Amino acid sequence: MIRRTLAAALILVTGLALSACGDDSSAAPSSGALNGQVNVFAAASLTGTFTQLGKDFEAAHPGVKVVFNFAGSSALAQQINQGAPADVFASAAPKNMDQVTDKGTPTTFVRNKLEIAVPKGNPAGITGLTDFTVEDRKIALCAEQVPCGAAAKKVFEAAKLTPRPDSLEQDVKAALTKVSLGEVDAALVYRTDVLAAKDKVDGIAFPEADQAVNDYPIATLTKAPNPAGAKAFVDFVLSAQGTKVLTEAGFAAP
Repeated sequence: MIRRTLAAALILVTGLALSACGDDSSAAPSSGALNGQVNVFAAASLTGTFTQLGKDFEAAHPGVKVVFNFAGSSALAQQINQGAPADVFASAAPKNMDQVTDKGTPTTFVRNKLEIAVPKGNPAGITGLTDFTVEDRKIALCAEQVPCGAAAKKVFEAAKLTPRPDSLEQDVKAALTKVSLGEVDAALVYRTDVLAAKDKVDGIAFPEADQAVNDYPIATLTKAPNPAGAKAFVDFVLSAQGTKVLTEAGFAAP
């Protein structure tokens, strides 16, 4: 009887030990190692810098793949609210971030302001905002629902001018493309976009731009498919390394 009791106890202890080992194995993925895909929805004006940050992040975390969706912030907010599988949202304005219901606490990570972009050499002789009111000028602006368009509205109101745009674009990259291809004489884009396309366009600063500085917020999504990867990417953007990439591209620190 004693032998049977000891044998049963031994079996019980062995089973518990094996169960504990199994629990440790299943908990291994949460030990801090990152893996899987991180879906980042980011404003079009972040295309160059975030592409670089994505490569740097992947190099630091070999098990992770960063996939970007670049577009106008208003379109991205709408996609997220409709259920698109996003882990991180980086908007070019707080207004569009506020439209997203499924988000954590946003953090402003950079600022940006507008500049006049003209084709290289400025063939139309654009000098300032007043040229945007001249009928025979070909002008591109962003649509008002996207941050670069909302900022443009503010600067024209500050200058007490009424622009006469020939096209309204859905994101800042589309407006810049029209300039670089020579399809328009000028467009209002971000300073960072002018710097990124300096081989194809020239930039003209104007004082009213200070009346419409854009704050860029970033946040993880509360239903992120990869919450650990989302948090790590946001932390990377906010790090000294991330800030260096962004400020070298012309963004201002908040």
